[in-house]
Amino acid sequence: MINAIQVNNLKKSYGNHIVLNNVDFCVQKGEIFALLGVNGAGKTTTLECIEGLRKYDSGSIKITGKIGIQLQSASLPGHIKAMEAVRLFAKWNNSMIDWTMLDALGINELAKKQYYQLSTGQKRRLHLALALTRNPDILFLDEPTAGLDVEGRISLHEQIRQLKAGGKTILLASHDMAEVEDLCDRIAILNKGKIAFIGTIEQLNKQIGRHYHITIQTDTRTDTYESENIGETLLPLLVQYQEKEATILDIKIDRGSLEQHFMKITR
Repeated sequence: MINAIQVNNLKKSYGNHIVLNNVDFCVQKGEIFALLGVNGAGKTTTLECIEGLRKYDSGSIKITGKIGIQLQSASLPGHIKAMEAVRLFAKWNNSMIDWTMLDALGINELAKKQYYQLSTGQKRRLHLALALTRNPDILFLDEPTAGLDVEGRISLHEQIRQLKAGGKTILLASHDMAEVEDLCDRIAILNKGKIAFIGTIEQLNKQIGRHYHITIQTDTRTDTYESENIGETLLPLLVQYQEKEATILDIKIDRGSLEQHFMKITR
């Protein structure tokens, strides 16, 4: 596979505080890759170094292709119209306006609306359109669906999938683990300035182990159990409840999620 982004031995400190300590990972061309980490893990600093927004102390970053960046927020003037912003970015990047892309993102419908009049979801779509103005090969998405309602999230997820289908490489930063599971080919988890895991979610499941969470609700209480084998755990539990003559009202079994695995690693 061809690497769109290659990061080697990346180091960054703020004074005596080491934020990134020999960070290594690659993003393959055409994949959706997620960079995960709790607050303070170094996720934002890593992204800013790759994007060229922050200097790093040592190491190397190699990017193959043009980049586009969708930030969580933008410093657009409140009274600029959506289409004025698109034309401005197109002129800065010396690029043609992609009307098909704007139509797909619903920007044409917002053309005459001023920035301050846009909802959170509409601003997210405009930020994405601006990031795509120069037809980048690599797209950086920072919390792309934060603040969106369910309909807005579903719509933006579909647009992200279409971008991937069109050959874009996408580096995603998100705190939404369901979103990451739904969209991403591979993930990297940053913990205390180092890569604690990199690979597919299935590889993470094998490394951590698939834990099952069993919740049993009776007429008097609700109990929760963890297990790696449902059959070996659930049947003896049911016998115990039967012996106690407890009335079971509901049984719920959840498979270990990415969020649970993430918490195990970052702890």
